[in-house]
Amino acid sequence: MQRSSAAATYAASEVLLMLSPMVLALTGLWYAWKRSTAPRMAFAGNAGQLSQGKSWTIDMSPTVMHAKVAAPAGADLSTAGVAIPETVVRCPTLDNFHPELVTPEGKDYRAISKLHVMVVGVSVHSTPVEIREKLAVAKEDWPVAIEQLVQYSHIQEAGVLSTCNRMEIYVVASDPKEGVRDVVGWMAQKSGLSHEELSPYLFLRQDGDAVDHVLQVSAGLDSLIMGEGQILSQVKSVHQVGSEAKGFGQYLSALFMQAITAGKRVRSETSIATGAVSVSSAAAELAQMKLPGNTWENVRVSIIGAGKMSKLLVKHLVSKGCTKMTIVNRSMPRAQELQEEFPMADMTIKLSPDLMSVVADSDVIFVASSSTEILIHKEDVASMPAPPANVGGMRRFFDISVPRNTSTELNELENAHVFNVDDLKEVVEANKEARKEAAEAALVLLKDEKASFEGWMTALQAVPTIKRLRGKAEAIRVMELEKAKNKLSDDLTPKQLKTLEDLSRGIMNKMLHAPMQALRGDEDLEAHLGNITVLSRVFNLTEEDEKMQKRKK
Repeated sequence: MQRSSAAATYAASEVLLMLSPMVLALTGLWYAWKRSTAPRMAFAGNAGQLSQGKSWTIDMSPTVMHAKVAAPAGADLSTAGVAIPETVVRCPTLDNFHPELVTPEGKDYRAISKLHVMVVGVSVHSTPVEIREKLAVAKEDWPVAIEQLVQYSHIQEAGVLSTCNRMEIYVVASDPKEGVRDVVGWMAQKSGLSHEELSPYLFLRQDGDAVDHVLQVSAGLDSLIMGEGQILSQVKSVHQVGSEAKGFGQYLSALFMQAITAGKRVRSETSIATGAVSVSSAAAELAQMKLPGNTWENVRVSIIGAGKMSKLLVKHLVSKGCTKMTIVNRSMPRAQELQEEFPMADMTIKLSPDLMSVVADSDVIFVASSSTEILIHKEDVASMPAPPANVGGMRRFFDISVPRNTSTELNELENAHVFNVDDLKEVVEANKEARKEAAEAALVLLKDEKASFEGWMTALQAVPTIKRLRGKAEAIRVMELEKAKNKLSDDLTPKQLKTLEDLSRGIMNKMLHAPMQALRGDEDLEAHLGNITVLSRVFNLTEEDEKMQKRKK
């Protein structure tokens, strides 16, 4: 018993002797590192704000990106970051497509990660529906679009947001100019339009401005109808679909999660959504404005489609006193669900084969279908009987589908007129002014959400260094522990061996605690990157050290 106790005491002293050089070395290097980073740390206290980005104002007309035909001589179009094998050959004419890139103020994303967050898109604010519908991507096709986009050589991650008001492509790119060219090449192929035809309508946002944009989109600040709630569910869909698609990586996943959080905060902490209207409610409002006497009395109403937009249409029509309507849908179950949800409405259900007879018996037709084709043509309506005098002898179509389902040629008829999503601007101008104060409050919240995302992105860069530092320390610990064990007697008990293991691990973890905290906690970008560089150099960290950490796991 005495021999065992003596052996344990001797073993502990041997371990301490073995570890003493490592402890002293770590201590000396730690103080050297602290001294070398002291100026940065002092400066960081004055840095204060995480984001010194662009002025946070409400811009309902996104910057339009125009193209210059030729790239300037000597332009640096080299790829930064990790090279990716080219798997898609881009149209050669796009090499002469030179997007006007404006480097955002604030954090330099290339300095953080050697990558750029970009958004290229079109929206209802600057692009007519004729262009938007050619670019529209159905939700079920988003995964395919993502996989196609990441096959381009400069795109490492991609996400798609396509609604009736916008079609936006989010990418993480190694080179901003080449990334934009890849996206525009894909958009041209998708739409059948050349990049020359697309460029007057495209808007481009890079890095901090791209983050600003998606946060404002999710909060409803960039919507046609400010504060509308449907866009938040669409942003959630981007993350949900992307999570199951190849090519929607960690940067976009984190960005859209932050956007979802931002959208929820804005709606719960401001009055932006108080009495908020949607595209569907605006369509119902516009229809009532166009009716003689602004009343739904004795007006025959039909709705084509039974999806979310139709559900909102029914809700707002009922609130305006329009309780009698016909629903036309491809399948009966979904239409019946709509009927059951609004028992106060006198709702008749018809299937698609009865579409034309329903239109002929209607004065106001709302089109909210998911079809990608024109459902109602001029020749279909031309032979229909004229509507009655109480609606001014005019059959009115309100097509809120994108792509549109109603031909604009109906406007050539004397007794028919088609309104589309772009015509809703007439209704929503007053909405912007009424929500201006709430929008300003929302922008303050979005600054915090942007800072959170950029903080996560900055911290991400320390992960390899953290792994390497722990791996190197672990290798030294294991080596010195084995040396100590070899010098000790063979009759150490498992408990004594565990005590030695715990002792060596405890010393290592305590010595690493302060460097690890510095790597994780510095919010100043310059200081943070400086910490990573200094630690890597002082401890001579390599990829082999990171492998040691992986083997331990």
